[in-house]
Amino acid sequence: MKDKDRRPGKKAGPATSSRGVQGRAVQPAAGRLKPAKAHPASHGNSRPPAARLSEKTASKPPAQETVAPRELRMRTGDKPGERIPVILETKGARDYHLIDSGDGLKLEQYGPYRIVRPEAQALWPKSLPAHVWENADSIFTGDTDEDGMGRWRFPRQALGETWPMQILDSEFYGRFTAFRHVGVFPEQLAHWSWMKERIEAADRPLKVLNLFGYTGVASLIAAKAGAEVTHVDASKKAIGWARENQALGRAEHLPIRWICEDAMKFIQREERRGSRYDIILTDPPKFGRGPNGEVWQLFDHLASMLDICREILSPEARGLVLTAYSIRASFYSIHELMRETMRGRGGMVESGELILREGGLDGSEPGRALSTSLFSRWVPK
Repeated sequence: MKDKDRRPGKKAGPATSSRGVQGRAVQPAAGRLKPAKAHPASHGNSRPPAARLSEKTASKPPAQETVAPRELRMRTGDKPGERIPVILETKGARDYHLIDSGDGLKLEQYGPYRIVRPEAQALWPKSLPAHVWENADSIFTGDTDEDGMGRWRFPRQALGETWPMQILDSEFYGRFTAFRHVGVFPEQLAHWSWMKERIEAADRPLKVLNLFGYTGVASLIAAKAGAEVTHVDASKKAIGWARENQALGRAEHLPIRWICEDAMKFIQREERRGSRYDIILTDPPKFGRGPNGEVWQLFDHLASMLDICREILSPEARGLVLTAYSIRASFYSIHELMRETMRGRGGMVESGELILREGGLDGSEPGRALSTSLFSRWVPK
């Protein structure tokens, strides 16, 4: 994250807000913005700096709020089985595919638009000729660090701020933001398809918790498949965008609770209430600040978060999914943490990487694999 978000001082307790505030920025920005120096990340796409999303941080950061740490429970019993490494691949979907990558860039098809963005993982040369790349509809320029700000350049014609898209029969808006992201992380399609299949195969409506829910694409997919969904994100802008996505698909009737709150506080309260969920999706950032100054450090607080998630899984739970972007770690780190967390619950922990597969101009020509993130997923046998 930005240097200003790493101020020295007293270490805060384990508090976190959702990935909207702490992970991804959602504010629209197609105009000129001053680049900001950022710390490079080591793996996959990063989430934009959290503090930028909180309107309170525009002038000065809020005071840090310390939440009393919750002690980890001592788990007993056998660890779940394991499947490693697992590579979950997204070749493309309706309205999205990775066209080409290389030289630190990626060329993607998002609905009607071809977009060029920085991609540190693309170490190889481009496959397609220069004129294909130069003919893109939008190119992100500016700070090329993982968390850097910049601007969008439109070589062919000016484009609107948003445009409609569809994945897994769920509609949502793409949006040009100042942090090079457009409102959806398509590599997550592998998890979303897995989730959708289990919801549709269940003999009852499953309860799904989407922590750090961002713009709500996963929540809409789950609800449309028949689940009762609780979507948690600390960013009002992210929640607003998610509601716009819901309205776009005329899906206001779907059973989704949109909760704008600190994610850690929410699950702590759900644990006290005895609430239970059948599927939990969690995609925390590596670092961030919540709306009331809560501080989240992934390596400090992830174990506690997963421990609480285990407690609020139902006895007949279908799965717990963790995705980790831009961390200096092997998937073995979160794999072993997940296995320790789920001691005594049986089942299987499968961990590895999410990748995007190049598809060429029409999406049908398999090319190189682009790694995007680490994941670990517990499933019952």
